[in-house]
Amino acid sequence: MAIIYFAGGCFWGTEHFFKKVYGVTDTEAGYANSVVENPSYRDVCSGETGAAETVRVEYDPALISLDKLVDLYFMTIDPTAVNRQGNDVGTQYRTGIYYTSPAQLDELEPLVAKEAARHPGTFAVELAPLRNFYPAETYHQDYLDKNPRGYCHLPSRLFRLAAEANRPTTRYEKPSQQELRERLTPLQYSVTQQNGTEPPFRNEYWQEHRKGVYVDVTTGEPLFVSSDKFDSGCGWPAFSRPINPDALKYVRDTSHGMNRVEVRSALGDAHLGHVFEDGPADRGGLRYCINSASLRFIPLESLPPELDHLRPLIK
Repeated sequence: MAIIYFAGGCFWGTEHFFKKVYGVTDTEAGYANSVVENPSYRDVCSGETGAAETVRVEYDPALISLDKLVDLYFMTIDPTAVNRQGNDVGTQYRTGIYYTSPAQLDELEPLVAKEAARHPGTFAVELAPLRNFYPAETYHQDYLDKNPRGYCHLPSRLFRLAAEANRPTTRYEKPSQQELRERLTPLQYSVTQQNGTEPPFRNEYWQEHRKGVYVDVTTGEPLFVSSDKFDSGCGWPAFSRPINPDALKYVRDTSHGMNRVEVRSALGDAHLGHVFEDGPADRGGLRYCINSASLRFIPLESLPPELDHLRPLIK
């Protein structure tokens, strides 16, 4: 894996943007190039630390190039704004790309120069060595996953762009009802098409511990990976997050005298389960409680070529 650091204004949006990009394997919000050791958010907001809100982006060079990441970065910022992005003003919101080696600088210089030439005399993005990087507080990590309606200076269209920018062209399609009746078991059909629920502790994947990918049983689209699966004690498979949030949709469910959030696959419109806010805090606090009957598990060693891009996510 390789690592690059991007400062693009409020790190909530920048982190959420890059985590959607195919080939990016990990992201972390933090503070770069501070003159104060291990500053807090309050310290950084004071403007006295010299730190910039920055996102550490880990990526697989075999899946995405540095120049592609830089191109995407420039789509998220106003490169002429000084110490400001969107409504956020202050030195901590300056824009910058921070490198960690001379070889990385050699790659970055022509890319940044090309963008600077588009804004003669007004280009304000710094290209500088990374002197230090301190991870931000836990509540800042994956902030927009935990708070989908939270503040963000980036428009939602950019998140859709990020999800599609470098993604393989595999297409998934929703089968007809007749095909689903013929292909699915009665339980799978009941769960996915009729909002059924399988018995807890007596279903296929609640105790599945192998590494692999869980796909929508109706379309084959990948939804979850084993790295995000945890034992919640509920008797159904539980995940802390989906592979791609855009692959799911959420519906208010007031059935059975309860007020819940139903989770459905966006493409297949298959009922998957529900999402709750009692998941592990260190994983974002969410628990996607999913019916085994709505999923098909593909072990890591059996991944087809079209899902090879998910290998870096399976730890």
